[in-house]
Amino acid sequence: MDFDLSEDLKMIRETARKVADEEIAPRAAALDEGKIFPAESMKKLAELGFCGFLAPEKYGGSGLGNLALVLALEEVNRACASTGVTLSVQNSLVASPLNRFGNEDQKQRYLPKLARGEWLGAYSLTEPGSGSDAAALITSARRDGDFWVLNGSKNFVTTGSYADLLIIFARTNPDASLKAKGVSAFLVEKTFPGFRVGKAEDKCGIRGSDTASLFLEDCRVPAANLLGQEGKGFTIAMDTLDGGRIGIATQAVGIGQACLDASVKYSKERKQFGKLIGEFEAIQWKLAEMATELDAARLLIYRAALLRDRGLPHTKEAAMAKLAASTAANRAAKEAVQIHGGVGYLREFPVERYFRDVRITELYEGTTEIQHLVIARHLLR
Repeated sequence: MDFDLSEDLKMIRETARKVADEEIAPRAAALDEGKIFPAESMKKLAELGFCGFLAPEKYGGSGLGNLALVLALEEVNRACASTGVTLSVQNSLVASPLNRFGNEDQKQRYLPKLARGEWLGAYSLTEPGSGSDAAALITSARRDGDFWVLNGSKNFVTTGSYADLLIIFARTNPDASLKAKGVSAFLVEKTFPGFRVGKAEDKCGIRGSDTASLFLEDCRVPAANLLGQEGKGFTIAMDTLDGGRIGIATQAVGIGQACLDASVKYSKERKQFGKLIGEFEAIQWKLAEMATELDAARLLIYRAALLRDRGLPHTKEAAMAKLAASTAANRAAKEAVQIHGGVGYLREFPVERYFRDVRITELYEGTTEIQHLVIARHLLR
């Protein structure tokens, strides 16, 4: 096994670290406080080619793959989780399924715009009545000549208010007994008649990231915008979530690393009982456990990303990475606040924001409980 990164991958990580420290981190607190979408940060990341990791060169991307993406995502999320999840969705949940399942016409029309950051993308599976049970979705799609007509509502759509292109899942066969087999995927532009964005949610964390509800009221989608085959949408959704879970696991590790960095720094500065708190064994144990758990999760992420890049099965490995990373990062955030004591509860110190931001990593793109189920089902086959 070779744990060394190539020079190209090292350069990507260093570039991401530089822009994260110099341009993204200084904006993070203001974005959180004002619930401001990270448009400027996304523009800068697009200029660096960070929106095109999963799009081939012929469509305007770099095609460098998932390992390159997670190296960049960790650094961005270490600085600002709102920017990090927006970048993750652009790559993992939109460009990736379009490249993996789209036809040539669809790729030529949409991938270059996404890869260059000219268009933002969103992924819309969840509905008010279907969360973890995604196959229970009821948004409908019926064929009408050269169009599909979509009706229904979606919620918890990351970047939903700002997306130019959305991958929306709807039921093309009204027979509810078919469940997943009756679902199809559609490429929906925000300008299509009948498409409407609802209210943006007011969230506990990642407040700079946009989370919106969507409404489809006789929304007319050209037949040419069916992604993949009719009735195969759920397969696309689950494959996409395998990649998305790698991205969210990386978000968790990025936030966790920020917690560790802040805790180490504070432990070297804060004095109690006549000495630095970093000299106390209780603090040292917390730091050691944080570092070890985050590093273990990081290696699970790298494994899952490499398997996906190589076209090998990775559903279980992606779930394991997300489970380990989100658990470790939430623990790291809790300990970071504890190490900081009372000031860790104040907005003046960034660990308060990390504590709020990291909580979502155990909820979206499959809750912690769903990850347990996915892993166990693979083990028991």
